[in-house]
Amino acid sequence: MIFNSLPFLFFISSVLLVFYAIPHRFRWVLMLFASYFFYGFWKIEYLSLISISTIIDYSSSRIIYESKKRLTRQLALAISLMTNLGLLFFFKYSNWFLSDLVDVFNLSLVDSANQWRSGLNIILPVGISFYTFQTISYTLDVYSSKIKPEKNIFKFALFVSYFPQLVAGPIERYSRLRNQLFTPIKLSGDNITFGLRLMLYGFFIKMCVADNIAPIVDQIFDQQQNASSAQLFSGMLLFGIQIFSDFHGYSLIAIGTARLFGVKLIDNFNSPYSATSIRDFWNRWHISLSTWFRDYLFIPLGGSRVNHLRLASNILIVFIISGIWHGANWTFVVWGAVHGTAYLAFQWSGLNKSKSLIGWVLTMIIVFLAWVFFRSDNIQSALDYIIRMSEFTEGSLQLVWNPIIASFIGLFLISDFIWQNGNIHSWLETKPSTWRWLIYAFLLYSILAHAGTVSHPFIYFQF
Repeated sequence: MIFNSLPFLFFISSVLLVFYAIPHRFRWVLMLFASYFFYGFWKIEYLSLISISTIIDYSSSRIIYESKKRLTRQLALAISLMTNLGLLFFFKYSNWFLSDLVDVFNLSLVDSANQWRSGLNIILPVGISFYTFQTISYTLDVYSSKIKPEKNIFKFALFVSYFPQLVAGPIERYSRLRNQLFTPIKLSGDNITFGLRLMLYGFFIKMCVADNIAPIVDQIFDQQQNASSAQLFSGMLLFGIQIFSDFHGYSLIAIGTARLFGVKLIDNFNSPYSATSIRDFWNRWHISLSTWFRDYLFIPLGGSRVNHLRLASNILIVFIISGIWHGANWTFVVWGAVHGTAYLAFQWSGLNKSKSLIGWVLTMIIVFLAWVFFRSDNIQSALDYIIRMSEFTEGSLQLVWNPIIASFIGLFLISDFIWQNGNIHSWLETKPSTWRWLIYAFLLYSILAHAGTVSHPFIYFQF
């Protein structure tokens, strides 16, 4: 079940009505059933995987908390990590790993294993990277005594599977989400208004911006040999806008949906294309993931309290693993390495601390060039794209461009810049009632009249 679909609108309306109609003590049970129904709507077999992660992490955390023996605690943590990362590796990376072994070593045994795996018709479970990181953070927080483990396994299951942010985040921490899920919530006009405003705007930027850009981006990247340098440059810029509007739209719908039930999820974006350094960009882009890597990888590696060589190594490790987290392809490794290298260059040059125009220009050049690797099928294709883009060549590719879509893109980017450290809700609160309803009408009309002719899946669903 995807957010921008009629089944979801019917689903969320039904759950919301029942949620506020029943006593508080039953609401978390309703949300658990709703979350499992929501996830199983894609493929019911997925429920077995999320159930395995839930059971293993619940059991491991209880052992970690109750045991006095260090070895037992370490063993329980190892079981949790190996189970979660093992499932993630098998479903997301094993085909990539086996294929590379075949290519490099030409091993017939590995080739047979690869064929065996392909024969199983294994599909990447939606959201596995997100809920895996969420459950790993829970176990690690219990191990480090930051939180106490949940006693009720079904309540823990709700934390793992909470449907508004299950399939693509934001990645939440147990310490933030637990009290909100189980604290009595009264029907609040403020929560409903906040939630609906974010959802409406999220639908707009997903369906009117991202989904209308997607066919143009696909055409340029799929036929890059026929595209002119100007078209390739446009394709690079448009993909950067597409992935931002697509993922930001999803995040707003997720945050808005949760707020309908009185739950405040972490903001995932803060005008990332206003960033004046690579560090600033990652403080603004996919915030829940960047803070996860900071807390559970960078700091355990030693953080910044190490010598310069070790610090550079830690930063590169974090960015490369972040790239691998996004997908099973060497292009994502390069994408992460580009960001990591640029991060170090900015830090050593002092640009990380400056809020300058040159910092912004350099940051945008790096970010958008890196998006070419993110979008391309392989490294050679990405390199060819960049080389051809820089050769000022002409092309035969015919593109159809709708001026209305251009106006949507401009409106989105300008609004995002204006709403730094805020959102459409706080902005609308300052406007008279008449203006607010005109804006609602404009957004709704745009969605109904100018949504993309083809509904493209949310990009981050594949991660």
